[in-house]
Amino acid sequence: MATLSLASRPLTFLRPNRRKPPLHRLLLPKPLATATATASALTPPTPRFDPTSTPDPDPTPLFLRPATHQVPAAALGAFRHRAAALVPSSAPHLHRHLRWLLADAAAGDPSSSEPALLRVPLDELEAMWQRHVRCRRPFQYVVGNEHWRDLVVAVREGVLIPRPETEAVVDMVRKVEGFADGWWADLGTGSGAIAVAVARELGPRGKVFAVDVSEVAVDVARLNVQRYGVQDKVEIRHGSWFDPLEDVKGKLMGVISNPPYIPTDDLPGLQPEVGWHEPKLALDGGKDGLEHLLHLCEGLSSVLKPGGFFVLEVKKKQINLLRPFIEVWYAFSAHMTA
Repeated sequence: MATLSLASRPLTFLRPNRRKPPLHRLLLPKPLATATATASALTPPTPRFDPTSTPDPDPTPLFLRPATHQVPAAALGAFRHRAAALVPSSAPHLHRHLRWLLADAAAGDPSSSEPALLRVPLDELEAMWQRHVRCRRPFQYVVGNEHWRDLVVAVREGVLIPRPETEAVVDMVRKVEGFADGWWADLGTGSGAIAVAVARELGPRGKVFAVDVSEVAVDVARLNVQRYGVQDKVEIRHGSWFDPLEDVKGKLMGVISNPPYIPTDDLPGLQPEVGWHEPKLALDGGKDGLEHLLHLCEGLSSVLKPGGFFVLEVKKKQINLLRPFIEVWYAFSAHMTA
């Protein structure tokens, strides 16, 4: 863990350990009134859409589908045996995934001696397992959800899977004085996980504007917002970064974002579950990974109100690259100690 000190505020950077490259969270206040950066004068970076992604035939999360397919216990047991045979004993996580897949697919106990009611036909269930084991399709895309914080978040192909380390962003927001009655923006909301989690902490006057340029992400975020009944707290807007926020400029208490920050040349080196399947739109940060980060940092002053905050996820080495720009735009000096 490392800390950044700005004025008298201690700011914390967390070291994650999952599939995206190491990231840190940067929490900084609103710039001084003399700062001149504006988002309206900026041209957002061109989103890198992935033309190879194909939508799921049924994007409904597996556990939300009706259980209408009756399967004899012996047939389900035979599937369990075949599925387990594809997984070496050295991969205990895949054996866990098999148990979770059966739990999501079956209404009731999948190990019962009675016929089972499944949410998909048995041959489709087998195809789902094959895609996970042989094609390295993320398990979250197979079942259509991810357990994140205290939520079960719907996800699908074309939407970044929320990471456990990103849960800390919600805790950071909660530490901001008066956060519960403020207006917040979640830029690049993806599944809407952060927006929903923050909304559940807000008071009567609080609100989250969840923005994403991907229509798939907007659809999934809307589903998650509706499932958790926070439609009155979360307003989903389709568009690129600050573009959909013209009417709330200067009114936001805070901005949260997990933008694309992976250098383009690093994408081929990502593990297959990420590089082959997760949306490049949410991963590709351009030549040095800073393309979207710089755009966000420069434009924040136009949407934050005085004393506002922003939280970004970045790679550790990008902190030093961003620091000179932030010091110029926001008229302060920052330092980090490990």
